[in-house]
Order: sequence, then structure tokens, then C-alpha cells
Amino acid sequence: MISAMEKQLILSFLKHCKSFLQLYQVHAYVITTGVLNEHPCFILPNMLCTITNLAAANHMTASSSSHHLEQGRAVHDYVVQNKIRVDSFLSTGLVDLYAKCGCIETAVQIFETSAEKNLFTWNAVLVGLAVHGHGGACLDYFYRMLKDGVQPDGVSFLGVLVGCSHAGLVSEARKLFESMEAVYGVPRELKHYGCMADLLGRAGLMREALEMIEKMPIEGDVYVWGGLLAGCRKHGLVEIAEEAAERVKKSSPEDGGVYSVMVDVYANSDMWDDVVKMRTLRMARKVKKNAGCSLIKLNGMTHEFIAGDALHPQTDEIYTVLSTLGNHQFEA
Repeated sequence: MISAMEKQLILSFLKHCKSFLQLYQVHAYVITTGVLNEHPCFILPNMLCTITNLAAANHMTASSSSHHLEQGRAVHDYVVQNKIRVDSFLSTGLVDLYAKCGCIETAVQIFETSAEKNLFTWNAVLVGLAVHGHGGACLDYFYRMLKDGVQPDGVSFLGVLVGCSHAGLVSEARKLFESMEAVYGVPRELKHYGCMADLLGRAGLMREALEMIEKMPIEGDVYVWGGLLAGCRKHGLVEIAEEAAERVKKSSPEDGGVYSVMVDVYANSDMWDDVVKMRTLRMARKVKKNAGCSLIKLNGMTHEFIAGDALHPQTDEIYTVLSTLGNHQFEA
């Protein structure tokens, strides 16, 4: 029988794994001691959570995605072969892992066949559908969750708002955003405002986005103003873009991305003198790039990720995924 102290020790090891080598060491321990066979429903969900977090921490490049998916499938195969009961924690881990490794169809299939689901299971499928561009399906699952009597939380709303943004469902997003506090008692956080700013910006509704930001009970951060600025980059409105740019620079003065966006805004409006001024200003201030930067290549396209970046075209998807990390708590 595993002791409470041994449980906490295993959880601590899993929680602080920084590489697959460390995970393998924990795995070897639970096998050789017989702990895995005695307590699979305790060990396996936490192993899946560790694999998923390692996958996200390694930026989910094509190679790392394949590697982590292989490890996750090994756990899944163990569950099937040993006829282990899939409870809500284990099903959440499987759905989350497959979704983050790009296998959204498998994630949905596991979700549908899971007899036990909790809020985290629903959130895993909502976020998975949202970041993979299935906005309509994400909205459908959200309403199914409500029908099943599951109370949504901030992650639930973040997922469905990103889904609405992908699908261009502005009216639905407005209703959901308004209902967060009024109907469900879920407080709006900066990430929700940032998502709405991005959604409205994508739809070309920059003035509505600006009005929403100005009415916020808290001061907008770089992600909120960055969402508005990204919309201006696509649809124009120089005056609003300039205000958003100033707010972004105030929040993140060393971020050179805002200057690049404003160069595009001015160029799209044929304001060539301002293009030159912005480029000169950028050089004069010697804006430094953020230290944390990584490049990955997926489906023939190279993506650059910079620490603290709020101007990436897929900012919502990136931060939605990041917001789910740590929500699947290690259960003792």
C-alpha cells in the first residue's frame, strides 16, 4: 500500500520534471516498486499532465509534438491493455494531450467516449477545438456543457471566445462576454478583455473595441491594447492605431514589435513620411528585442515566438493554451 508520504514524493517528482529523462526515472521507479500496478488511476493522470506540460514547454515543434504524442500514446495503450477505468482525471489528461499534440479528432473521440467528465475535461476539449480553428464546434460544446449542468469558469469562457473569434461569431461572443459576470458569476480578467479586443479587431470593429477598453474597470495591459493594435494593422484606422501603440509602448517599452506594426499601418494608408519617421524612431531608440525567442517550422511555415509578445497574429490561441497549463492540478 502506498503511503501518503510516498504519494507526495511521486507528485513532487512529476510536478518538477524538466525533461523526459527525469520523467523516465520516475516511470522506472513506479514500475519497479509496483506502485503503477497498484495505483494506476493515481499515477497515470499525473504522468499525462507532466507529458503535456513538457510538450508545451518545448514549444510543440513538429518533432517534439511527435515525440510527446508517442509518450502519451504509450500511457493510453497501457490504460487500454490493462482495462483501467478511465475516470474524469485520466480522460482530461488524454483529451488535453491529444489536443495539444494536434490530434483534435482523437481528443474529441476520447471526450465523447468518456463516461466521467468534470469541468477540466470540458475545458480541455473547448480549448482544443478553439486553438485548432473549430469555432462553431467549440460553441456547440460550450452549450452542451451548460446543458449538462457544468458551471463554466474563466478558462471555459476564454476557450469559447477564441473559438468565436476564429469563426467570426461576433454577436455570440458579445452575448457570452456580457453573461460572464451577470449570469455565471465568472469575473472578467485581462485575458478575456484582450480576447474580445482581438475578436472585434479581426472583425474591423475597432471603435467598439476601443470603447470597451476605455470602459474597463481595470487598466488595459499590453495584450488588451495589442489585440486592438493587431486589428488596426489589418483594417486601418490610423488614429486608433496610434493610441493603441502608445499604450503598448507604455506597458512594454522595450518591445520593438509595436514599431513594426505601426510601419505597416502607415504604409497601408500611404503615409510614407510617417513610415520613415517610425523607422528612424525605432533606430534612434535602439529598441531591444525581448530575450526569450524561439523559431519553429510547422507545415512549411516558420513561426517566431517572443517572450511577452502580444502582437503575434495568433496571440489568442497561444495564451489560451498557456492559460490551461497548471489548471489540471496534481491530485493526491
